[in-house]
Amino acid sequence: MKVIADIEVCVAAGVCVAIAPDVFDQDDEVGKVILLNATPGSDEHDAVRDAVLSCPSAALRLVDES
Repeated sequence: MKVIADIEVCVAAGVCVAIAPDVFDQDDEVGKVILLNATPGSDEHDAVRDAVLSCPSAALRLVDES
């Protein structure tokens, strides 16, 4: 699994950070998403999927790397 975050689309809601804080963070100045880990381990996959589905601006997406 690979995560892609589009900061141009991000509306700084912070939902991703609340759901998967080991994978996402927010910029201190404008609050936009910062991707901490583009290839999270399998233990993070469920949380990352939830974060992607919960993003109000659809700034996050997943790419299957299989």
